[in-house]
Amino acid sequence: MQIGLPREIKKEEYRVGLTPASAGEYVQHGHVVIVESGAGLGSGFADAEYEAAGCRIERDKRKLFAAAEMIVKVKEPLPAEYGLFHPGQILYTYLHLAPDRRLTEAMLAAQVIGVAYETVQESDGSLPLLIPMSQIAGRLSVQEGAKYLEKPFGGRGVLLGGVPGIRKGKVLILGGGISGTNACKMALGIGAEVTILDISARRLAELDDIFSSRAQTLYSNSYNIEQEIKTADLVIGAVLIPGAAAPKLVRREQLRTMKPGAVIVDIAIDQGGCIETSHPTTHSNPVFVEEGIVHYCVANMPGAVSLSSTLALTSVTNRYGLKIADQGIAKALAGSKPIRAGLNCYLGKLTNRPVAEAHQLPYAEAP
Repeated sequence: MQIGLPREIKKEEYRVGLTPASAGEYVQHGHVVIVESGAGLGSGFADAEYEAAGCRIERDKRKLFAAAEMIVKVKEPLPAEYGLFHPGQILYTYLHLAPDRRLTEAMLAAQVIGVAYETVQESDGSLPLLIPMSQIAGRLSVQEGAKYLEKPFGGRGVLLGGVPGIRKGKVLILGGGISGTNACKMALGIGAEVTILDISARRLAELDDIFSSRAQTLYSNSYNIEQEIKTADLVIGAVLIPGAAAPKLVRREQLRTMKPGAVIVDIAIDQGGCIETSHPTTHSNPVFVEEGIVHYCVANMPGAVSLSSTLALTSVTNRYGLKIADQGIAKALAGSKPIRAGLNCYLGKLTNRPVAEAHQLPYAEAP
């Protein structure tokens, strides 16, 4: 199979879909890997490293897309790339279609086959291609939140870990999944007071065991959220519904009850955000203020630590990508439930139910 690795064009996205080592695995399996010149520079990989792994370097993005049977990326395609698709082409990347109708319609019109990292799901319910980026985003959320709590950045001037004789900063985490758990680890590690909310009693019990009662666990409901945000210095939105738009857990009017200069980090912004006032931001302009609350809503948080993120991501994506390349998409879908779950669109049909419901478009069973 001809595998295309384009350079990411999303603003300040420094990750790359394949490292030289992971691209080399495709080559060893007999596939041709075409790499756009400069694709790996943001993660520290030179063209020469890809060539040494047996890849072909292509300077013309259009030629790369035209030749590739499967495109391996990190982030969703942008409008400048929509015209490069061709029918039957496999797109293997994060898609996040639920909040993006324009991209959804473009992929359906182009009759591409979209396999989304974020919906590849194992039989135990885990999302293996989302886990490493969720781990990184969760850990970064505390790091970034702590920074923007500093007064020069518009925050309250609170040190999350405190010092002897004063109160610790308070961190509220909405969602006890992978991102939320990793945020909790970081927040506790720097000495903050942490409360974590989730809708699952089982998950709350697991979190209580994991953190040995060092973190307060609460059921996630409107009353508890309303009460907890009033005293929080940092709120981390870490809610995920696979493939679907994130629910809005905090409304604008509730922000007015928070402490001025408190910080919100909305990890769920890729799926539309779980805070009503959130909208996507970039690494160069990461925050904005609404109702006196600093919002950090960078849509590609892990891109800030591009080398770590690329290594973590490609270590898990290659397994499924190689299966698609080795077997062809039809056999891979028939023989792999995780890849079948990752299929979002297929030759003009929308095959992910939450995405179809989000856009009120017809849903079709995966082939």
